[in-house]
Amino acid sequence: MNLKRHGLIAGIALTATLALAACGSDNETSSSPTGGTGGSAAAGPTCATGSLTAQGSSAQKNAMDEWIKGYQGSCSGAKIDYQGTGSGAGITAFQGGTADFAGSDSSLKAGDESTKAATRCGGAPALNLPMVTGPIAIAYNIDGVKDLQLKPETLAKIFSGAITKWDAPEIKADNPSATLPSSVILAVHRSDSSGTTENFTGYLTSTAASAWTAGKDKVWKAQGGQAEKGSDGVAAALKKSPGSIGYVEWSFAKANSLPTAKIYNGSGEYTALTAEAAGKTIAGAKVTGTGDDLALSIDYATKEAGAYPVVLVTYEIVCSKGTPADKLPLVKGFLGYTVSAAGQASLEKLGYAPLPETVRAKVETSIKNLA
Repeated sequence: MNLKRHGLIAGIALTATLALAACGSDNETSSSPTGGTGGSAAAGPTCATGSLTAQGSSAQKNAMDEWIKGYQGSCSGAKIDYQGTGSGAGITAFQGGTADFAGSDSSLKAGDESTKAATRCGGAPALNLPMVTGPIAIAYNIDGVKDLQLKPETLAKIFSGAITKWDAPEIKADNPSATLPSSVILAVHRSDSSGTTENFTGYLTSTAASAWTAGKDKVWKAQGGQAEKGSDGVAAALKKSPGSIGYVEWSFAKANSLPTAKIYNGSGEYTALTAEAAGKTIAGAKVTGTGDDLALSIDYATKEAGAYPVVLVTYEIVCSKGTPADKLPLVKGFLGYTVSAAGQASLEKLGYAPLPETVRAKVETSIKNLA
């Protein structure tokens, strides 16, 4: 199923300033005026009492912090703790029952990963619910260079170590008007198991296979470069290291005032990273999951004009059935709020793009069906 572009535009146009309806904490749950799990933009969130512990993707940590602040501000009986430990650690914690839900920058893999998650859910399948559109910024720190632009092959050679100087012919060809230094490139990558790494290496594998031979994986396989833990670690290293370049979620690039490169896309143009440009790529994704599972397949080689192609979607991994009865109302209430129109609209200021409306509505339905 192709996701419609008009859905993205509608999602971005929604304002995050709509007031959240006050929620009582006398009862375990309280219904929104419309009776919906996530609540409409006008109705506000459905509140529930209790506590949740979750962890995983550092890509969505800034989004989660914003959502937790908003939900707990309206629902005084709720306490939610989310730790950005990385996608791999989050999935492991969910499988082991120490996380009520997990954030992952890639969907559960068929086989052992999905089987362990289903076992934790009492035999019911775990769902992949898209929640955060997280553009992957190619952030850099080069004195005197603005508006850096790169083709996929050039990017692959930089991160594989085939290009080692900023004035290499390939980079000059991509930036004919720039004055590039002769300094050594410091390429920064993640040290931990990371869905961001999996998406970035997936992008390189799809678009620059002849230059990138390390494959697609959560764990960095290429030689050389500098390894840093977490998105915050990569961003901090870039900020303090002249001559560096790295891949990091846009929100972390924005928080650290790091410039981001324009990336050459399948339509033959260098495209700057914006919420709308990233959304165009997500809008062309296909749903590969079945039923309430909404795993997506992203076309990194999209030929959509104006599309920024280096993107990821962060999923919330949650039991379709089998969540403990004392946790289920809060899981549904909180995740319903995060996927609500108001919850999604609050993300753009942080460096994320709202889900296209066609995806958002399907996720909302899946959350209502949790049992």
